[in-house]
Amino acid sequence: MLAMEKRRLVLRTKLRSRKLVFAAWTSLYHPSITEIFSHSGVDFVGIDIEHSTISQEQSQRIIATAQASDSLCLPRVASHNMEMIKRLLDSGADGIIVPMVNTAREAREIASWCKYPPQGKRSFGISRGQGYGFDFDRYTKKWNSVSSLIVQIESITGVENIEDILGIDAVDAAMVGPYDLSGSLNIPGKIDHPKIREAAKRVIAACRKAGKACGTQIIDPDARQIKNALDQGFTFIVLSSDVFLLWKWAQRMRGYTRMNRK
Repeated sequence: MLAMEKRRLVLRTKLRSRKLVFAAWTSLYHPSITEIFSHSGVDFVGIDIEHSTISQEQSQRIIATAQASDSLCLPRVASHNMEMIKRLLDSGADGIIVPMVNTAREAREIASWCKYPPQGKRSFGISRGQGYGFDFDRYTKKWNSVSSLIVQIESITGVENIEDILGIDAVDAAMVGPYDLSGSLNIPGKIDHPKIREAAKRVIAACRKAGKACGTQIIDPDARQIKNALDQGFTFIVLSSDVFLLWKWAQRMRGYTRMNRK
């Protein structure tokens, strides 16, 4: 438990001191994927519950696999849902990623679901997160100070309210979601559009001013793209995902198979 607590504190400290953080991302349920990702040296593995069929039970297995491989695990919930957040944290998640956060009021409420009283209103229970009771006292005493909360800014409303959102102390980082942001700006799918770049710049600048991390995801990462993201001011990067990796592999292989069948 003590080692896990230290790893959680290291991640939160990195986010709040804007040190470089790398993450992997899984949307396909299988613990072997998480084991492989953990060997890459990433700071945490994210679980995409929002856009996948991964269940609560499967999430707990992914969380346990990441932690057994000396990594951390932060699920992205499907919506602003107190019950889902509570169950994932009780399953042992090291923090939470929340999509489509648009206002400080939303951020404050989400933070209250993630933290124990008096800072929040997370209810007390006995499950895997608390070591099935064996670690209850230490876990509940230390949780508020070591757990991480990352919000995703995925609409123009969120961009316009970014300073107030980051003003919620429990928020450790903001992550730009370019695809949903493009829809919010009525340019769906055009993630390289100048409007998207300007919106991202505003989020990056606000995170820099607030002293909190700013994140992005790279679909098909290489050294050039990572450097470009860092040069823009992002301080944590999600390095593709299992779905993206398989998609890009299949895309290349389709070219080879078609070429050799002519």
